Amino acid sequence: MGRPPLPIGTMGEIRCYALGRGRVRAVANYRDYDGMTRRVERVGRTETAARNRLKEACRDRGRTDAAADITPSTTVAALAEEWFSEIRVAVTAGEMSPGTQQTYRDRIDNQIIPAIGGLRLREVTVARVDRVLKTTRDRHGVSVAKLTRTVLSGMFGLATRHDALSGNPVRDAARIKSNGKVRRALELAEVQDLREKVAKDQKAVDWDLVDFVDMMLATGLRIGETSAITWSAVDLKAGTVEVRGTVIRITGVGLVIKPKPKSRSGWRIVELPSWAVTMLRRRYAARVDNPWDAVFTSPTGRLRDPSNTQGDLREVFDRAGYPDITSHTFRRTVATLMDRAGLTARAAADQLGHAKVSMTTDHYYGRRVAATGAAGVLEAVQPDTDDDEQRGPDDDERGDTDDDETCG
Repeated sequence: MGRPPLPIGTMGEIRCYALGRGRVRAVANYRDYDGMTRRVERVGRTETAARNRLKEACRDRGRTDAAADITPSTTVAALAEEWFSEIRVAVTAGEMSPGTQQTYRDRIDNQIIPAIGGLRLREVTVARVDRVLKTTRDRHGVSVAKLTRTVLSGMFGLATRHDALSGNPVRDAARIKSNGKVRRALELAEVQDLREKVAKDQKAVDWDLVDFVDMMLATGLRIGETSAITWSAVDLKAGTVEVRGTVIRITGVGLVIKPKPKSRSGWRIVELPSWAVTMLRRRYAARVDNPWDAVFTSPTGRLRDPSNTQGDLREVFDRAGYPDITSHTFRRTVATLMDRAGLTARAAADQLGHAKVSMTTDHYYGRRVAATGAAGVLEAVQPDTDDDEQRGPDDDERGDTDDDETCG
């Protein structure tokens, strides 16, 4: 009866041979993950050193078929580059946005590599991943931490598929909870007040943000989408604007108009209120040609940087007495006003460019008084008290006083 084969990924008995000049060779058979048993050897200056080197070589031996080069000894930084190369392919194929590619690159360079880039994959644990995510959340906020988690999950998923890890450590890391801030929408009176204050803010005027704010309030567009509006997309006669793209920044290239919105549902034609059409007519009459045909350029005549514009708006909102709002508040305001006017959730989702109505209702509708009908039903809890209401305090056997009534 033949000797049974070694289990996959294990080594047989180590044999050592003296080579002279103070060197020793350690040899053993190792059964690779393709099922083949191969001879592995390492040399050291002592028998112990040679044995240890051989054990390390077998431990770190490639755990995938022929061409794979991701092993337990691969560094996290090297894994990140291998994973990011797949992202580049997806962008080239049009399956992913260049903006998403840049966002992932930023997370790799700014959060992941500085924290654990030097670790070998065999050294990555759930605890270490959890620590990275919590530190990122504390230093940079929930949204950056969630994006970091997404990138790490993709990276270690690739390592798992190559059998360099037995499982994805991100899966068991603690979930990242939001900061609990209440998402709010502006009331109509607040919208009118804010527009008036922005129009009187000299910096807002100098930065050409007055009309920009009006356009976002009139449409519910994102900053990048508003920055990407071109005159060819505006129909002043019909009173509409076509959302065709968004402004993004690409490292090494600069600001560009990505020729499609954030998602497939982002492409849309939006009707404009009359006051927004009037504003656009005024801008069209005073327009200065620019290479992008953009309606809203920066004060220097270039494409508007969404990040810089967000910072400028933050200053304007603070001075106007609205420190708790962002440009995204405008999107919630548009959706909420549509809801209160009786328009459908599907209409609001189409206005904002959401594929799923649930996204609009769960995250963009402002809270209002819950007219559920429960108040009418619960009237029955209180028994008929007509007789008691006709009695005065002097008739009460307890002799209640005016003060007692006031405190009730």
